[in-house]
Amino acid sequence: MRVAVTGTPGTGKTTATDLAETPLSTVHLNDAIHEHELTAGHDEERDSAVADIDAVVDWLNGRDDILVESHLAHHVPADRVVVLRCHPEELERRLQRREEPPETVAENAESEALDIVLAEAVDRHGREQVYEVNTTDRDPASVAADVAAVVAGEREPTAGTVSFVDYL
Repeated sequence: MRVAVTGTPGTGKTTATDLAETPLSTVHLNDAIHEHELTAGHDEERDSAVADIDAVVDWLNGRDDILVESHLAHHVPADRVVVLRCHPEELERRLQRREEPPETVAENAESEALDIVLAEAVDRHGREQVYEVNTTDRDPASVAADVAAVVAGEREPTAGTVSFVDYL
């Protein structure tokens, strides 16, 4: 089994996957991309590496029983996709605490309000394989428990149940 845990930066992916008690091995995809140079250049505007998704998929080929964590995880083949969500105002606070640039904070908050990652996950994997989890005002252990429940097959798919259009 392969489960992807994805979401806008700041939604709690790394913490949730580190805390989730599952039989799967966790792959922090962003670390793997940098460690194995699975990149296709550099985005000067964002000052970040551009992931080569085809190279990432090839690198993951043959790896099973994994929990893949990244804001890009929904771009790789997976049996289930957990999309972590967070109200954009809380997301802004989280990203500001990380000292992210104001442009990055604004871009990610808008992306979250517009359901960008969720829409991409549903488009690629289908509504029946996507599990939306709202992390706003929740402790990391409860979010991790939701991730574990998805892995264990104890939750039904829930795409489109969270809305932050009020932010816009």
